[in-house]
Amino acid sequence: NPTDMTIFSICDIQEKFRPAIHEYGKVISTAQKVLRASATLTIPVFATTQNAARLGPLCSELSVPPSAFQADKTAFSMMVPSLRSALSSENSSSYQVAIVGIETHICVTQTALDLIAQGHKVYVLADGVSSCNEGERGIALRRLQSEGAVVTTSEGWLYECMGDASIDEFKEIAGLVKETKEKTSEAVQALCKL
Repeated sequence: NPTDMTIFSICDIQEKFRPAIHEYGKVISTAQKVLRASATLTIPVFATTQNAARLGPLCSELSVPPSAFQADKTAFSMMVPSLRSALSSENSSSYQVAIVGIETHICVTQTALDLIAQGHKVYVLADGVSSCNEGERGIALRRLQSEGAVVTTSEGWLYECMGDASIDEFKEIAGLVKETKEKTSEAVQALCKL
């Protein structure tokens, strides 16, 4: 199964940031779509909040499964000790980790750099990351590409995870892609200009 060594990470998509983040609704809709696909493809979900005592919980419309590994943090990187140990307790030394969340140039960047340094392959889903200042995104994404991250779209990543239309889950994922086509198009138009 191509998704055996895959993890989906949601970085700090919290309610408190809603008024501040550029195109936040599109980041949320991309995260929602990938969460649904992760359930279908049995991809583990890791989710963090940044200082939840001050900045609150994840956005309520994100249906993070009870099985998801969740951690609150004050560090900018998601790679806090509890997350590191969860990764190392799995059966692989190297994962493919897709990241959505905020802010692209701070927590997403530091998480991606930490994961790359630990030997993981990182996919930054460009239609699922943003910052308060729109201009920070492109610079951060170019930097992450130069550091070895794959900057792609959520739809491209999902099809890469499947690898083959003959898998049992293909029809359900293709239906999800069709169902979310309009929101995906809006997110790509708004967030994928590199």
